[in-house]
Amino acid sequence: MNRLSYSLLLYLALPFVPVKLLWRGSKQPDYLKHWGERFGFYKMPVNKPVIWLHCVSVGETRAAVPLVKELQQQYPNHQILISHTTPTGREASEALFGDKVQRVYLPYDLPFAVNHFLSHFKPAIGLLMETELWFNLIAACKRREIPLLLLNARLSEKSAKGYAKLGKLAAEGLQSLDAIAAQTADDFARLQVLGANNISVAGNLKFDVKPPADSVDKGLQLRKLLGPERTVFLAASTRDGEEKHILEAVKGLGLLTIIVPRHPQRFNEVEGIIQNAGFTYQRRSNLTGPIDNNIQVILGDSMGELFTYYAACDFTFIGGSLLEYGGQNLIEAASMGKPILIGMHTYNFADATKNAVEAEAAIRIKDTEELRDRIQYLLNNPQKREKMQQVALRFSETSTGATLRMMKLIKTFLH
Repeated sequence: MNRLSYSLLLYLALPFVPVKLLWRGSKQPDYLKHWGERFGFYKMPVNKPVIWLHCVSVGETRAAVPLVKELQQQYPNHQILISHTTPTGREASEALFGDKVQRVYLPYDLPFAVNHFLSHFKPAIGLLMETELWFNLIAACKRREIPLLLLNARLSEKSAKGYAKLGKLAAEGLQSLDAIAAQTADDFARLQVLGANNISVAGNLKFDVKPPADSVDKGLQLRKLLGPERTVFLAASTRDGEEKHILEAVKGLGLLTIIVPRHPQRFNEVEGIIQNAGFTYQRRSNLTGPIDNNIQVILGDSMGELFTYYAACDFTFIGGSLLEYGGQNLIEAASMGKPILIGMHTYNFADATKNAVEAEAAIRIKDTEELRDRIQYLLNNPQKREKMQQVALRFSETSTGATLRMMKLIKTFLH
């Protein structure tokens, strides 16, 4: 495929975009807002040189926190602009940065929309987080001589195979980037096979994300409401289909289980799953005082509290890994010193998971039965939990430094 064919396909899909946004908006009303931005139309004024970061959703936005702080400190005369694709990413940006950054939706990768975006903001540099390859956007930045870097880049085997099918289009896009900072040597190798050059290995920004200063205090407050004498198990960032397996694994073990779905639009659906499984439960949003002793499950229906949940629990399972979703971020749990259980499907965090398991900060489980066995094992072995806590903290602390390496790279293009 070449870029002309790619653009034609996008134009053919254009009439269906409002339908898609309306359908998503029926489940998540924030999709009905800021439509103009998705087509390259912006109203906000630009009064300073712009440093632009693209963070698709929540995970990329949280990972960018240490980088944004360094950019603000070292480039105080610049305006930080963060573009998003999802409303939850935009909401996370508001919670993390407030009015210290500007935020917009990145337009669809249509030539006219991309050109409107770049003409309005005139970024001094563009920083794409993780694996965001928009080929018209890349070409437009190159044509305008706007340095464009791919940072914290990761590329699973599955994604690499998908990009390989694009052939010349993917190769030209990667080669048009001014620099790529890969998370691991494996990511470096897969990007190189696709045709990328000017690659370095810089590590994973997510190891540099520090827990909020008040997360431990908030966690202790939550733990008082949950009952300090109870053992608390957290199922974090669960995905569609995993909750029923988790509930099956904890049934009859006497634990208090917190389930935090990855996507807020699933809160009501997961509540129904808990009800149908016969558990007594309470929603976090309704938790105003100490819970009754008969409560077995807390539904974590709140945003921006994951570190608080980690602080409040005794050990955790990382969602997206029991079924084939590629896994969610285990680094945050490690930074809070929590023993970690994780499934077999972790290609989104393959290197970090492998290292955590080898360090004995995490235990790999293959199915529901083994998840139940490992939960029971940690429930009955507080000494093992304490040892894993210490190892998890050491594992997290020794994996930092990506922010400084990426800042050095940025400085070569931003003067």
